[in-house]
Amino acid sequence: YLKKRPFSSRRLIFFVSPCIKYLLFFFNFIFWVISMVLMSVGVYARIEKHAEAALAYLSLDPAILLLVVGVLMFFLTFCGCVGSLRENICLLQTFCISLIVVFLLQLATGVLGFIFSNKARAKVTGMVNDAIVHYRDDLDLQNLIDFGQKEFSCCGAISHKDWTQNIYFNCSTLNPSQERCSVPYSCCLVSKNESIINTKCGHGMQDMKESEVSIFINTSGCIDKLVDWIHSNLFLLGGVVLGLAIPQVRSRCVPGAFQVCSRCVPGVFQVCSCQSCAPLQLTSCLPNTCNLSDLETHSHWLDRVY
Repeated sequence: YLKKRPFSSRRLIFFVSPCIKYLLFFFNFIFWVISMVLMSVGVYARIEKHAEAALAYLSLDPAILLLVVGVLMFFLTFCGCVGSLRENICLLQTFCISLIVVFLLQLATGVLGFIFSNKARAKVTGMVNDAIVHYRDDLDLQNLIDFGQKEFSCCGAISHKDWTQNIYFNCSTLNPSQERCSVPYSCCLVSKNESIINTKCGHGMQDMKESEVSIFINTSGCIDKLVDWIHSNLFLLGGVVLGLAIPQVRSRCVPGAFQVCSRCVPGVFQVCSCQSCAPLQLTSCLPNTCNLSDLETHSHWLDRVY
C-alpha cells in the first residue's frame, strides 16, 4: 500500500509547463537586457567624469544609482532566465525568494512613507538641499536638477531662496562669483515663442522682492510641486505599483508549475506531489501531460497504485 511504500526521491521526474517556462524566460530576458544597458550607462558616466568630485555625495550620484539598480536587476533576471531555461530549481528558488524580498521592501517603503509622511518629506527636502549645494560639482546631477525644475515649474526645495546655499549663487557680499544672488536658468519662466534659451535669465533674482521676482522665475519649491503631482496622479501611480506588484506575486507561484511526480505506475495513474497544490495528487500518465485530479475525490484509486 501507499503508506508502506513511500516514494523514493531518486524516482522523481520533473514536469514543466512549456508555456510558463518560455513566458518566464521571455520577460526576464527583456529586463536582463535593460539591466545591462543601465549598468553600461552607469559605468560610462563614472568613467567619463571625475570620480573624486563625487566622493562626498555618492548617495546622490545618478551614475551610482544606475549601477546599483542595474546590478540588482541583472542578478534577479539572470536567475529567472537561466533557471527557467535550464529548469534549475535552485536558481528558480533564488529568483522566487529575491522577488518576495523586493516586493516586501516596496510594500514596507510605501507603508512607512505614508505613516511617517512628515519625516519622509523632511528627508527628501534634505536630499534636494544637498543636491543644490553640489549643483556645480557634477554635470549629471546638474542636468537632473535642471530637468526636475523645468518639468515641475519649480525652483529650489522650498523656495528660490534655497539657492543661496550653493557657493556660486550665495548672496554674501564676499562672494566673487558672477552668479552671486542668482538662480539657475531652469527656474526661469520661458515663453513659448522663445527659440533660444537665455542661460542668464536668473541673474540677481534673489535680490529682488517676492512680488517682482515672480514675474521672471518660478518661486514655488519643488517639494510642494512634487507632493501636488503625487496627489493628482494617485490613480496612475497606484496602477503602476499594482502593475509592478502583480508580476512579482505571480512569479512567486512559478516554481509550483514544476510538478514533482513519481514514476508511472502500471495501470494508468501516477502519484504527484505539487509544491503549491495539495501534498498528494493523482494524474493520468499520458505523454507530455500532468492533468491533476484531487485525491479526496478519487480516494479509491489509492488501492490500485500498488
